[in-house]
Amino acid sequence: MIKRFGVVLLILLVLGACSQPKSTGKLRNVGLLVPETVNDQVWGTKGFKGMLKIQSDYKVDIFYKEGMNSEAVVERAVKEFDQKDVNLIFGHGSEYAEYFNKISKKYPHIQFVSFNGDAKNANTTSLNFKGYAMGFFGGMVASHMSKNHKVGIIAAYEWQPEVEGFYQGALAEEKQTAVDIQYVGSWDDSKKAVQLAEKMMQSGVDVIYPAGDGYNVPVIEKVKEKGYYVIGYVSDQSDLGETTVLTSTIQQVDALYEKVAKDYNDGKLKSGNLSFDFQDDVVTLGKYSPLVDKKFIRKMNKSIETYKQTGKLPNSQ
Repeated sequence: MIKRFGVVLLILLVLGACSQPKSTGKLRNVGLLVPETVNDQVWGTKGFKGMLKIQSDYKVDIFYKEGMNSEAVVERAVKEFDQKDVNLIFGHGSEYAEYFNKISKKYPHIQFVSFNGDAKNANTTSLNFKGYAMGFFGGMVASHMSKNHKVGIIAAYEWQPEVEGFYQGALAEEKQTAVDIQYVGSWDDSKKAVQLAEKMMQSGVDVIYPAGDGYNVPVIEKVKEKGYYVIGYVSDQSDLGETTVLTSTIQQVDALYEKVAKDYNDGKLKSGNLSFDFQDDVVTLGKYSPLVDKKFIRKMNKSIETYKQTGKLPNSQ
């Protein structure tokens, strides 16, 4: 994972809209704040791709700042964005919900959007991915493919709904499967995550779900060295090894950015906490490894379609 240099990166970066006529609507310019970098190839990169699509669709200028990991630097960034006529700001993480709840009162003309938090003001919105079903289907694949009937999830925090989902999905597929659950306590502590993965594999775990965007790539590389399997997280990670990555649980962050920009431009974006799942086509499973048998893939596709139509998972009675 690419790390930023210095305590915090305060350089304002802008990508112009090529002097093309802007689309009519409420949207003027758009800002993005990320706690680390847009070059992590996972969470940050997907947010940045969403910004580029907004720029292309609406012919607006987009600005972004990296290393935005405290209320003080976020407040300074918002002030700069305001001076650039930005009226829609994305905070690319759960930490921004709390910052925006405080800062947004000073900028009633700006809409503040964060992820997986609690938006409390009229001009704040929190986008929440429903992770339970995502984890459930990932757990099914892991359990089905485990030769030792031992799978593991390395999550960042206990509150992640995909943790319980993964556990229940693994048992729904095979009741005899043992599920090892470990927590990193951070989204990006790669060293600890890799250590946990090594301990899991030493204990017989042969499929691991690294549910943390900042460390899942190093974990996947470590698992690949041992010849075991993983379930990818946030983005389709099949390119890291089709015989290692069985499938991926994908959050289509870039597509959600486009949807939010459209709703805001049309004056239809709601305040408060909004939730999204498979039914909204922003949560999906990725490409399957050729090692996964086609009969099981058909079963998975049918289960996902049933969930999208009825809200019922395979273990529902």
